[in-house]
Amino acid sequence: MSPSIYLLTLLLFFGTFVLIFGFKYFSAAVAARAKLETEAGYRALAERAIAAQTETQAALAALKGDMAKLATSLAAVERILKQVE
Repeated sequence: MSPSIYLLTLLLFFGTFVLIFGFKYFSAAVAARAKLETEAGYRALAERAIAAQTETQAALAALKGDMAKLATSLAAVERILKQVE
């Protein structure tokens, strides 16, 4: 067997292992990058949810204030109507 054929078969044999491990490393890198993007998406979603909750809480507090004003006005109107009777 000539040395060039021998070296070529060794290169193909060991090159296959290197190629397999290279693909495995590349696959792990792509999976890690996808996981980071997914986590970033979840983080952004959580931040938007917190902002929406804050806005809802502020709106609810404003509505409670308005309802208190309406209750006070209604009580005054009822008092006036009772005095008229």
